[in-house]
Amino acid sequence: MPGLVYILCAITSLGSAVLLLRGALSRGGGLLFWSSLCFFAMALNNVLLYMNFIVFPDVDLLLASRLATVLGIVLLNIGLIWHAT
Repeated sequence: MPGLVYILCAITSLGSAVLLLRGALSRGGGLLFWSSLCFFAMALNNVLLYMNFIVFPDVDLLLASRLATVLGIVLLNIGLIWHAT
């Protein structure tokens, strides 16, 4: 059951990222673009969690998962700072 939750979260994050990117490309970028990058990183995080706990339970991928999360947060912060200035 946890594997299903990770997959559904990854699909939701990826869908949100695609919709945000589509909006950014049609309206000229801005904060939508940076938000889409953040959601792509969150989708990567969910895929890595699925791989860590379900596919390869003996391999530790938590560091890579945490780095993907930090990357997403950093990208969103860059976009927020860039948009505010």
